[in-house]
Amino acid sequence: MSERYTITAALPYTNGPIHIGHLAGVYVPADIFARYQRLKNNDVAFICGSDEHGVAISIKAKKEGTTPQEIIDKYNKIIKDSLFDFGISFDNYSRTSLPIHYQTASEFFRTLYDKGDFIEETSEQLYDEQAGQFLADRFVIGTCPKCGNEEAYGDQCERCGTSLNATDLINPKSTLTGSKPVLRQTKHWFLPLQDYTEFLEKWIIEGHKNDWKPNVYGQVKSWIDDGLRPRAVTRDLDWGIPVPVEGAEGKVLYVWFDAPIGYISSTKEWAAREGKDWEPYWKDKETKLIHFIGKDNIVFHCIIFPAMLKAEGSYILPENVPANEFLNLEGNKLSTSKNWAVWLNEYLEEFPSQQDTLRYVITANAPETKDNDFTWKDFQARNNNELVAIYGNFINRVMVLTDKYYKGVVPSVGELTQVDREVFAQIKELIQKIEQSLERYRFREAQQELMNIARLGNKYLADEEPWKLIKEDPKRVETIMYIALHIATALAVTSEPFLPFTSEKLKRMLNFSTMEKAPTWQDIPLSDRLIPQGHTIGESVLLFEKIEDEAIEKQIAKLEKSKQANKQAITNDHTTVVPQKELISYEDFAKMDIRIGTILEAEKMPKADKLLILKVDTGIDQRTIVSGIAQSFDPKEIIGKKVTVLANLAPRKLRGVESHGMILMVENSAGKYVFLNPDAEGIANGTEVK
Repeated sequence: MSERYTITAALPYTNGPIHIGHLAGVYVPADIFARYQRLKNNDVAFICGSDEHGVAISIKAKKEGTTPQEIIDKYNKIIKDSLFDFGISFDNYSRTSLPIHYQTASEFFRTLYDKGDFIEETSEQLYDEQAGQFLADRFVIGTCPKCGNEEAYGDQCERCGTSLNATDLINPKSTLTGSKPVLRQTKHWFLPLQDYTEFLEKWIIEGHKNDWKPNVYGQVKSWIDDGLRPRAVTRDLDWGIPVPVEGAEGKVLYVWFDAPIGYISSTKEWAAREGKDWEPYWKDKETKLIHFIGKDNIVFHCIIFPAMLKAEGSYILPENVPANEFLNLEGNKLSTSKNWAVWLNEYLEEFPSQQDTLRYVITANAPETKDNDFTWKDFQARNNNELVAIYGNFINRVMVLTDKYYKGVVPSVGELTQVDREVFAQIKELIQKIEQSLERYRFREAQQELMNIARLGNKYLADEEPWKLIKEDPKRVETIMYIALHIATALAVTSEPFLPFTSEKLKRMLNFSTMEKAPTWQDIPLSDRLIPQGHTIGESVLLFEKIEDEAIEKQIAKLEKSKQANKQAITNDHTTVVPQKELISYEDFAKMDIRIGTILEAEKMPKADKLLILKVDTGIDQRTIVSGIAQSFDPKEIIGKKVTVLANLAPRKLRGVESHGMILMVENSAGKYVFLNPDAEGIANGTEVK
C-alpha cells in the first residue's frame, strides 16, 4: 500500500554559496531518502527553498554596500544551481521572498494572534546608539552564559548549541559598529513555549525516545529539562515580513518563525503548479512528515516549530527529524569566513563529471552520530579504490565480456548451480539490508550494502572464471554471464538514491529504455530474471574516472593558501606591539621561582566578572591563586589543567581572598587568555622552569 511522505530539507541562507558541509549534513541524506521512497512507489513531496530573511542577509548587504534583495537574488541562483547540479531531486525549491510565502506566514501569525496564543510584552532590548537601531540576532556578539564562548551570537552559541536571546549575552558588542549597546524599551510578541511543556514531553520523551536519533533526542530533552521560556516571534528590523497587526510598524516576523513556514508555502507553490491539493501533505494524519536538518537546527524543528503547529491546531507533527552532526574539513571546522570549505560551485568547475564521487564520499563519511572529517586524500582513495576498482571494474568486465562473447545480446540461462542460487539469494538479502538501513536513516550503512552488491559481482566472476570456460563449456558461460548482467541490472536500480548520475549512465548502457518493462526496485527481491534474455545492451563507457595525485595536490594547496591567509590576518590583528621593558640583570631573573603546577579546583569570585579562585598543586604545596581569567575560561574546563606558576610572588589580597602566586599566560588577538603549555609527558608538579 502506498504511503505519503512530506520530506523537507533545511532552507539554506542566501548570504553565500553552499559547501560540502551542507551537502553532507542535509541535502544528500534527504535526497537519498526521497529517491528511495519514490522507488517504493510512495507519494513524495520533497520540499526546500531559500531562507531569505535571516539577519545574516542584512549583514552581508551592509558589508557589500548593496541591498538585501540583490544579495538574495545573487545567491539564490548559485545555491539552487549547485543543489540541482548535484542531483538533489526537490519537487519544489521555493523562496521565502515570494508573495505566496508572505501570505502563508502572515496568515499563520494572524491565526495564532487571533486565538490569543501570543504574549505581547514591552521589554528592554539591546540598541546600538551609533547605528540608530535595535540589535537582533547576529547584529550582536558576546560571551555565552553557558559555556563562556566569547563569540556567541544573539540567537545561538555555535560552540555549545544553546539557543539564546541577545540580552542573555555577557559583554555584548554590536557587529555593526563595534560599540557597546544600551538597553531600550520596545514592544514584541512572544510564543509562550512553557505552555507547551506537557505536550512536548508526551510527544517527544514518551513518543519518540526509541525511534529518534540519540543526538536529536538528547538535545531536545536537555532543552525541555532546562525549562522552556517565551520566545520572541517579532524583531525590530527593516528586512523581512511585516508583522500583520496594528501597532507593529517597523517590525518583522522573526526569521525562526517565518522560515519553517517556508516548507508549507513551498508545498503550496508545488501543489498549485502540479494541480494537487497541498493540504493532505500537511494535515492528513496518515502523512509522514520528515525534517532533514543539521544539529544547529534541532531545537527549532523539534520544539519551536512543533509548538507553532500545535498552537495552530490543524497541522501534523514530524514523524522524525534525523539531524546530522557537522562535517569537518582536513581536521578543522568548516568556516565560510575563513574560506575553509569546499564550495559546491567551485567543485563542479574542477570535477565537472564527478558529482556522484562527492556524494559517495560524504555519505561514506556521513556525520550521522558524531562530527566526521572530509579529507582530499580519502576522497581520492575512495574514488580510486572503491568506485573505480570495485563498482566500475565489475561493470566494465560484464559489458566487455557480453560484447565479446555475444555481441551485446543477453544470453540464456541454463541449469543453475548451488553457487548461482546463493548469488540470487544474496542479492535479495542485500536489497533487504539496504531497505532496513534506509528506513532507520542509516545512509552510510545502506551505501555499504550497495557496494556489497558490486563486491558480490566481482567475486562471482573471479570464482567462476568465464574466460577460462568459454571454449570447453560455453553453455555454462551463458548462465554465468546472465547472472553477472542480472547483478549489473540490480546495481543500476539500487544505485539511484545514492549515485543518481551513475544509475542513469548504467541504465543507458543496459538499454533500459528499449525494454518492454524496465525492472523496478520492487522486482529485485521477487525476480531472478531482472534483465530479459535476448535483450541487446548498449555501448560500454567508463562509469568512474580515476583521480590523479595532481588534482588532489591542487586542492590541498588551495586550502593551504586559505590557512596562510588566515594566519596573516591574525598577525595583522596585532596592530600594536607592546615595547620591550627596561633591561634586568640575570640576578633579577634568578630571583623568580617558576614552577609547573596543576589546577585542582576552580570557581568564580563572587561579584567579580574577571576573577577565578584557583586551588593549585605546585609540587611544593597546594595554594590559592586568584587569576583574572574568568572571561576566557569556564571553571569546569580547566580543572586538571597543567599551568606555569610564579610561585614566590608576594601574597596579595583580591576581593578579600589572599592570592599566593601568579599563573603565567599569553593573550591572543581576540583578547582571550591562553595557557602556556607545559603538558609534555613526564613533567611533574614542582618542576622548575629555567
